[in-house]
Amino acid sequence: MAATARATLKPFVPTFPCFSSIIVSLTKKPEVDFGLRVIGGDLMAIPGLHHFVQETICKQVARLYLWPQTLDIPILDSSIGAVKKPVGILHVKVLRAQKLLNTDFLSKSDPYVKLSLGGDRLPAKKTTVKMNTLNPVWNEDFKLTVKDPESQVLQLHLYDWEKIGAHDKLGMQVVPLKLLNPYEKKELTLDLVHSTNPNDPQNKKARGQIMLEMSFIPFQEDSKKFSGPLHIHERKESISSLSDDNYSLRGAGLLLVTVIGAEDVEGKHHTNPYAVVVLRGEKKKTKARNKTWNPKWEEEFQFVLEEAPLKDLIHIEVKSKKRRFGFRSKELLGYVDIQLMDVIYNGRINEKYHLINSKDGILHVDIRWKVNLYAIWHYKNNNNILSVILQVVFERVGRMQTLSLPFVRYIGCFQMRPSTHNLAYELV
Repeated sequence: MAATARATLKPFVPTFPCFSSIIVSLTKKPEVDFGLRVIGGDLMAIPGLHHFVQETICKQVARLYLWPQTLDIPILDSSIGAVKKPVGILHVKVLRAQKLLNTDFLSKSDPYVKLSLGGDRLPAKKTTVKMNTLNPVWNEDFKLTVKDPESQVLQLHLYDWEKIGAHDKLGMQVVPLKLLNPYEKKELTLDLVHSTNPNDPQNKKARGQIMLEMSFIPFQEDSKKFSGPLHIHERKESISSLSDDNYSLRGAGLLLVTVIGAEDVEGKHHTNPYAVVVLRGEKKKTKARNKTWNPKWEEEFQFVLEEAPLKDLIHIEVKSKKRRFGFRSKELLGYVDIQLMDVIYNGRINEKYHLINSKDGILHVDIRWKVNLYAIWHYKNNNNILSVILQVVFERVGRMQTLSLPFVRYIGCFQMRPSTHNLAYELV
């Protein structure tokens, strides 16, 4: 297989080899030469089979690794602090699309949009399906958790919904998050293409446009990374001081729940424990650990909330499951209900809890609350004159530019490109 790949080393850390992971993606569709012999005979000599196999492999490899899809290869252990943590929320409002392709024979397309962030393994978010139209109007809002606004891109894929069979692809587009200024709403009109490959001949075909609004809102504790050395941050009345009770308790934010592990969980029939986390009807679960009383999960779950969960309980169950003779049996090993008020006031808790309905079972969890700065501004805007100061600060933040490493060098067959947080190499 021959392909042009791009490798990004990031993020930088103070531990050798000075970066925590390698992110690889293909810059164009790979070329594959595939051979298969059975008992001395070449199956690829069958007419049409060689071309079919080559195209199938190329499409599958491109679907997995062609930019903006990436392969993340971890180099350092997460204990070194190299794992990317969420730094803010991307607000996306899908407004409408126009002049879309018509892939149906007797009627018009039934379009919908899938949204996701590059490098994020979370399921894509979807709009509703608009039936029988080439000019759909959605006006639907979505929130996506951002870990690296310098490198992540918003991926938009439009499909024609089908009742039976695969959904037809109408077009796609990507938006690099580094084009956004923090706190600043940006309206975009994007021409849809077939793929991100600039040499794709199908990109010449008109596929219509999609309109959307985007804004990136950093969390309060991460705001200085994106705002620069403003004078207001040097005073005691800085933005960080606004996390006091009346302000940080009223707005949207991100609840991070890390299920670390459990101890002495024993089932009556089997012990293959996994944890289920439930908050406001949203359910998430860890992977199962087979045949152990002391499972270690270290899995993090994210809940984007419109308001601080002051009166909410988070419900966590430890269960066991086993498949036998085609049937799956489940058993509850214990549960715990955690009041989130302490998390909101303290910002974080890291505790071990005795499991209810368990003899000696203990659950270890870490829960953090990250405040959305825009929510603080919105509250102040409706209460006192300090909102004017904050608004000026946010406007200045939106105009500031980050500094890049001042060099571009060529080393052998590698091309080094400057970036604030990482080095990108293009294999040529």
